[in-house]
Amino acid sequence: MAKTMQGLVVRSTAGFVEVLVDGEVVRATIRGRLKNAPRTTDLCVIGDQVIVAQPDPRSYVVAEVLPRKSRFSRRQPGRGPHKEDVLVANLDQLLITFCHGRPVLNTRLLDRFLVIAEHQQIQPVIVMNKADLSEPGDPTWQRVYESIGYPVLTVSAGTGEGMDALTEALQDKISAFVGPSGVGKSSLINRILPSLDLDIASVSEHHGKGRHTTRVASLHTLPEGGFLADTPGIRELATWELPIEHLDRCFPELAAYRDQCAFRSCSHTHEPQCAVIDAVNEGAIDRERYESYVRLREEANA
Repeated sequence: MAKTMQGLVVRSTAGFVEVLVDGEVVRATIRGRLKNAPRTTDLCVIGDQVIVAQPDPRSYVVAEVLPRKSRFSRRQPGRGPHKEDVLVANLDQLLITFCHGRPVLNTRLLDRFLVIAEHQQIQPVIVMNKADLSEPGDPTWQRVYESIGYPVLTVSAGTGEGMDALTEALQDKISAFVGPSGVGKSSLINRILPSLDLDIASVSEHHGKGRHTTRVASLHTLPEGGFLADTPGIRELATWELPIEHLDRCFPELAAYRDQCAFRSCSHTHEPQCAVIDAVNEGAIDRERYESYVRLREEANA
């Protein structure tokens, strides 16, 4: 009878996965019945907890993928029916990374990441890299997000500023850096784990956007406990399987007013006696954040 053990997937490539089992990384194939079973999502990704069977001393097989407590997903690109593309499973923390300078902060994209984190019940942390390019004082957008309850860490992969606070935030958690290309995710990971020596690409002078450097998602062990995922750069995301009636719950500042609306099914876009709209008009809810909510509703209805 084959020996079985539980492990954590730390790398996934075509046909094989690398699994951390009792402190050792082993290469395993995926059992045929798992690959052939009907599914609408990725079978096995980094962060998955799996049961590995060892039919003989030199081979390992993934026999079971355990249920995920959370996942960070996007829609697979291309036409036709949308399928889920899970980037990381069982995340504790999402490090939503942008930077001072170029590429310029896109708060609409930031809000998309935050909505996904809220929906998946993953703790979001906003990381602003390239602190050496920042202007004195906290910008208005930062004060808005911190007032909602989102922590903002200002760091510099180049100078080391703020890296102690970032390293502390990573301890004993499974975390993922996400954000557009060119903001310095690979540089930050190199600062935290110098032995990885990840490739770094400069920001395109023509488009002002970073070029892809990460090709395969990997989960790296942190020396002080926890794991860090490096995922491909993402410029645009669509929320995956987020019921439109739950969207307002993914904006904490809207959720505080939703039960005060005159209509229980209020969309907060046009109805009379809407407490959310009143709060926006009174300045209690930031208008830019509210417009992000409206745009996401429009996309979901399209």
